[in-house]
Amino acid sequence: MIQIYNNTEEINSTAADLFVKAANESIAKKNRFTAVLTGGSSPAGIYKLLASEDYKSKIDWSKVFIFWGDERWVPLNDDLSNAKMSYNTLLSHVPIPSENIFAMYKDGNTPEDYAVVYEQTIRKILGEEGKFDLILLGMGDDGHTASLFPGQAVLHEQNKWVDAYYLEPQKMHRITLTAPLINKAAKIIVIAFGDKKAPALNEVLNGEYNPEKYPMQLIKPVSGELLFLVDKNAAGTN
Repeated sequence: MIQIYNNTEEINSTAADLFVKAANESIAKKNRFTAVLTGGSSPAGIYKLLASEDYKSKIDWSKVFIFWGDERWVPLNDDLSNAKMSYNTLLSHVPIPSENIFAMYKDGNTPEDYAVVYEQTIRKILGEEGKFDLILLGMGDDGHTASLFPGQAVLHEQNKWVDAYYLEPQKMHRITLTAPLINKAAKIIVIAFGDKKAPALNEVLNGEYNPEKYPMQLIKPVSGELLFLVDKNAAGTN
């Protein structure tokens, strides 16, 4: 399902409202809420809204468990860190216990080794079902999501829930949730805005199935809901 908005402010408020709704429903039903955050610049406005006085009191943060969809393998204080951005805009401003936050990086580990540890942590929290309540995703201009980049072997991973690899075009190690795990989620929200996203988004939604070129096409929930929140520029309707 795709919903088209006039601007990023409308996207941010809709996404924040959906986050609150999912959190409260999950806490009421299971006494906890498991969420996966996305990085990059796209979600910053959503996180700042959730951290605002109008929003943060709407959630019992003591029962929220936070993971990430992917990460650049850089220290947590690095400006490239998705976790750092999330702390700066959201997590440092809400009363969430530190033990409920699972950053996708740890000093002294290789990315490959920590991918195994991170998967074990997910299994400990979620059990063998591996079903997150909510996953937030962005989409790159090339149609990638999380660290599922075009042409990479990780696109074909069927067994691992978390994988790590060296992304040669960026000269950087990445760690990521895999498509099979993402697709277990109860709700997946994809945020995309700006005219640079329009060609890839059109291919993802309307083009031939070619996930090797447009990895976002791999995201097909097993039993959950997939929702695209996009602006008119990304939708190509401006």
